[in-house]
Amino acid sequence: MNPVRRLLVSLLGGGLLCLAFPTFDVWVAAPVALALWAWSWAGTGGRRGFLLGLAGGLVFFVPTLSWSGIYVGSLPWLALATLQALFVGVAGGLYGWLSRRGRVRPLAFALVWVVSEGFRARAPYGGFPWLKLAFGQADSPFGRLVALGGAPFVGFVIALSGGLLALAAQHALSGGAERRGSGATATPRLRMPSRRLALPVAGALVLGLVGLAVPLPTDGPTAQFLGVQGNVARPGLDFNAERRQVLDNHVAATLKAQDDVDAGRAPAPDLVVWPENASDIDPLRNADAKDLILETVDALKRPLIVGGLLEEPAGFVSNVALLFEPGKGNTDRYVKRHPVPFAEYIPNRSFWRTFSTEVDLVTRDFVQGPSPGVFRVTTASGQQIRAGLAICFEVAYDDIMRDAVQTGANVLVVQTNNATFGYTAESPQQLAISRLRAMEFGRSVVHVSTVGQSALITPDGTAHQVTSLFTRAVVRGALPLRDATTLATRVGEAPEWVAAAALLTMLALGLRSGRPAAPVTTKEEDDDDAA
Repeated sequence: MNPVRRLLVSLLGGGLLCLAFPTFDVWVAAPVALALWAWSWAGTGGRRGFLLGLAGGLVFFVPTLSWSGIYVGSLPWLALATLQALFVGVAGGLYGWLSRRGRVRPLAFALVWVVSEGFRARAPYGGFPWLKLAFGQADSPFGRLVALGGAPFVGFVIALSGGLLALAAQHALSGGAERRGSGATATPRLRMPSRRLALPVAGALVLGLVGLAVPLPTDGPTAQFLGVQGNVARPGLDFNAERRQVLDNHVAATLKAQDDVDAGRAPAPDLVVWPENASDIDPLRNADAKDLILETVDALKRPLIVGGLLEEPAGFVSNVALLFEPGKGNTDRYVKRHPVPFAEYIPNRSFWRTFSTEVDLVTRDFVQGPSPGVFRVTTASGQQIRAGLAICFEVAYDDIMRDAVQTGANVLVVQTNNATFGYTAESPQQLAISRLRAMEFGRSVVHVSTVGQSALITPDGTAHQVTSLFTRAVVRGALPLRDATTLATRVGEAPEWVAAAALLTMLALGLRSGRPAAPVTTKEEDDDDAA
């Protein structure tokens, strides 16, 4: 394959991968896209592999992250997309070097993919794991594998299946080139499909279907949940310009839902959940806000989780989930452990100020929470709800979600505010992550947004009562409380470390194998060049 064709195939792979994520949700596009990348990057060497990976990564990340610039302009959006694409470029460079002798190497490609996604999820400033390969697979057989080894294992299997498809394509095309060059002597090679072609295709097919055998149980005692989507005055960065109205919206929607309970039209909730930023007026320091919340809790006669902001510690702000209980007031809190860099805090402020004074629009940094949050509530029937907390983008971080389950959560609560992203794919992308987390940990998820999408998610990843964007709504119903731990919960980060060790071994063996081989062209490419 000549360089121009390689570039076109890599670009096509990036565009195709976009289709695997919401709102397209064509999950099968993921292994096909990675097959195109594994094929186009093979035999290129480190430098050309990096450039091809970067180009393909840009085609993928620029459109799928377009929501990040909907109100703040194109610079932050393109900067974020370019940063993420650089990790794909590194993957292309590593794989191009490992496959520099020209042959597609499916295992090497899969290991490179898992390790590059792992780095992207951790660096810089804690990383940005959004759009991990697994997060578009909640409806696919691949997605069910998340219960065995988490999102990294799903990514590995998809990348391995893509690599196998690429190997099959390479065998098919190289076989065709041999036949064209051999004339009449090529007759013995015309039997198709050959074993060299059939085995990789069969392997990819098995990997694509094996997830169907993974059980996703939904049994267990149930509790009634009510999630309140109160809505905001307007989309955009000034969604909370009328902060009291946002609080009033959630109070009004909650009391209306309680009217249905009082009238016997709906079951009484065991736990009520408000989303992130439901009370940006500090409810522990502002008497009006606190009184409103306490009056609502008294009317409910049940505990309420409130997403809010606290004016503390001195000079900082805390993004929190607060537990309020009838007759007790605020009894517990969770402080967001992973504030978003350049949005909720400015890292290395003095350095970045030399590039733009707009960093000072964030006047006070959000403080980082110290520990996982699990709120414990006893239901009317005597069951204990242990709600593991995650706020907004935290749902994308493997360790934060796993920590909550390992701390004892038997249900997960994801509070988010999508008002600053308008009518874009950001909210569906986030809901898809929550669905995968339910499958990964065998836990129900109460996913509640200020403006939508909100839903109740059962442990098999099914989203119930999905709401529309920028409407006032509630989601209510019974969800199972489960204590059994999945294999993914128990193995934790082990799949990533195993992949990293295996990749380092491959790289070391490549260095020891002798002189660094120049990128090798296939006979097809030689024919193209001769022509």
